[in-house]
Amino acid sequence: MSVDEGQAKAQSRLVDLALRYFKKEGYKITQENAVIEGYSGIPRKFDLIVQKGKVEQGVWIRDWNRTIGVNLVISLDTASEDVGLSNPILIGEKFSDHAKSYSNRRKITLLTRQKIAMSLR
Repeated sequence: MSVDEGQAKAQSRLVDLALRYFKKEGYKITQENAVIEGYSGIPRKFDLIVQKGKVEQGVWIRDWNRTIGVNLVISLDTASEDVGLSNPILIGEKFSDHAKSYSNRRKITLLTRQKIAMSLR
């Protein structure tokens, strides 16, 4: 198995976990691999668009074997704002302290694989 295949397999496992988590939490999955043109004219990509009640949220899933930093959280925030989605969700292995504090200020949900797995038990 090549490195790309291994990464794709790990990515799909985290996507599967995320899908199960959102369904269990009462979210509706409205789109997968969505590309939405933002107000800026830039196409924005989201792994999932989920909906709970009337609120639609963009989701990025990053199955990386390293800590996710604040730059990625800011990028998700920018992309979500550009397409008019509120309170985005970022799923990853672990997050830096800067990423956590930025997400707290901006109402961005950070979910780890461990947190999702615990809630699915």
